[in-house]
Amino acid sequence: MSKLVECVPNFSEGRDLAVIDSIISAIKSAKVLNVHSDPDHNRTVVTFMGEPAQVSQAAFELTQRAMQLLDIREHTGEHPFIGVVDVIPFIPIKNITIAETVKLAKDFGKKVVAELALPVYYYGEINGKELPSVRKGQLDHGKHVTAGAVAVGVRDFLIAFNINLNTNDLSIAQSIAKNIREKSGGLPGIRALGINLKSRNLTQVSINITNHKMTSMKQVFDQVKKWAKEYGVEILESELVGMMPQEAVFEGMAEYLKLPKFNKSLVLC
Repeated sequence: MSKLVECVPNFSEGRDLAVIDSIISAIKSAKVLNVHSDPDHNRTVVTFMGEPAQVSQAAFELTQRAMQLLDIREHTGEHPFIGVVDVIPFIPIKNITIAETVKLAKDFGKKVVAELALPVYYYGEINGKELPSVRKGQLDHGKHVTAGAVAVGVRDFLIAFNINLNTNDLSIAQSIAKNIREKSGGLPGIRALGINLKSRNLTQVSINITNHKMTSMKQVFDQVKKWAKEYGVEILESELVGMMPQEAVFEGMAEYLKLPKFNKSLVLC
C-alpha cells in the first residue's frame, strides 16, 4: 500500500508574483494542489501531496529556492514569521503513522541543516511544542543571516480561515481574536490574530482551527459574528487559506461563512 503525506509550507513572500512563481516552480517531486498568496500578510501557503520521499524532496526544493530569492532582512508583512520559509508542517494522510511522519520530518530537518545551513526548530508531534512558542524566540540555535530559520512540524489537519471586517480599527479585530482564541479562554483548538489589511483599508481576524472536530468553522464564524455585533461592525467575507478536509464541509457552507471564493478544488478528499 502506498503511503501518502501532505505538506503545507508557508514562505515569506506574497506580493512579487514572479518570485512566487519561481519558488513554486522549483517543486518537481510532488503534485502542487493549491497556492494561496496574500500581499498584506506578505506570505504564500503551498499545499502539495505525495509519497513521503517525494514530499520531503519537494519541501527541500522549495526551501532551497526560497533561500536563493528571498532575504528575511527585507521582509515586511502582517503575519508572524521566523524565516524566508517560516513553517513546514508534514501531515500523515494515508497508510503512514505519526511516528513514521515524525521520522520523515526529522530526517528532512537534518538535511536542511546539513546542506543548506538553515537552523530548524521542531514543533507539534515531534516534541510537543506549539508553533507560536517557537516563533516567540524560544530558539537556541541561532538564525541564518538572510534566511532566518524554519519551523518543521508534524500535525493533524489545520484549517486556516480568515474573516474580514468592515472596519479599519485594528483594536477591534485584535479584541475579537483574543476573545475567541483558546489561550485567552475562548474556543478549544483556536488560534487567532487581529491583522491590518492595509491594501483594502480593512481588518481581519486570522484564525487557525487546529482541531475541526472539536470546534467547527461554523462555531468559529458564529463567535466572530457575535463579537463583531458587540463592537458594531459587520463581517464582509471570509476566505480559506490553503485546503480543508472533506469532513469539515457542511451543506450551504459557502453562503453561511461568506466564502465567495470557495470551490471543490479547496477540499482535500
